[in-house]
Amino acid sequence: MTELAVVALGGNAISPAGGTGTATEQTRNLRASMTQLADAIAGGVNLVITHGNGPQVGAILLKNELARDHVPPVPLDWCVANTQATIGFVAATALTRQLQMRGINRPVVPLISRVRVDAHDPAFRAPSKPVGPWLTAAEAAEREARTGHPHAEQGARGWRRVVASPLPRESLDLSAIRLLIDDGAIVITNGGGGIPMVASPDDGLEGVEAVIDKDLAAAMLASELEADSLVILTDVPGVAVDFGSPEQRWLEEVSVTQLRRHAADGQFRAGSMGPKVEAAIRFVEATGGRSVIASLDDAAAAVAGRVGTRILRPELPSVGSAAPEPVDRDG
Repeated sequence: MTELAVVALGGNAISPAGGTGTATEQTRNLRASMTQLADAIAGGVNLVITHGNGPQVGAILLKNELARDHVPPVPLDWCVANTQATIGFVAATALTRQLQMRGINRPVVPLISRVRVDAHDPAFRAPSKPVGPWLTAAEAAEREARTGHPHAEQGARGWRRVVASPLPRESLDLSAIRLLIDDGAIVITNGGGGIPMVASPDDGLEGVEAVIDKDLAAAMLASELEADSLVILTDVPGVAVDFGSPEQRWLEEVSVTQLRRHAADGQFRAGSMGPKVEAAIRFVEATGGRSVIASLDDAAAAVAGRVGTRILRPELPSVGSAAPEPVDRDG
């Protein structure tokens, strides 16, 4: 049976910090990413692709503000849907072309996809996920008074709007994803963590003002699909401990037990590597499969499990670029 991997692309891989953010630049970046993923598919692995959308949603929120006197602003669930469609069609076009160049004739399907969250998730009572443009304290106070959207200081750069980031509970379009996979398609889905949906009073569903962590949503989807591996691609070669210090070392193979110890020691920042590590651990614990965190530039090798940080079942030993560390086998 062909191995199935869920691959999560970061939104900054599409529109990196310091870039122009133009359509031309984002298209060029996606084409480079899809070249890597086409190599993985040509190597015999079946992929489901998810992606981030933070910079893209931020751009829409800025447009909301600048054009508020001319067109109605769109809510966050609409922002996620808009970016799913845009990133999805560009990625699908690029990947289809790369596959054709390798003699592979398979459909690539971008799917507008929804994820259920719990309306009573504690995150709704304490919004903490920053979105949108950076503001001064005065600008943040004015916008909060005008819109009712909470804002919070985010260090030296200033203030930003903060929104709820509830845990993903269920991929609502899972049946469609499975049908497409079974029919030989490569699916691009759950972009930006999925469109956040809650149960409505009429027993239906409705979108909600929130954003879902894309890596946690990718881990959930990989578990739902019973994938063999979850591959999280980012802008660094893997997971490091003592990052940025003279003692920094990259982890190569590590058990979930040891990785949880590193997380408990505060090794991984909440706004960067922390969610990726948590997502990788959740997938391995739920399925016994393999998680990989690696650089986007090494995507094909990461899917094959040859590079990056490979997170394995608790009973397997932890090794890194330094001497192996002991594993708590009762963990």
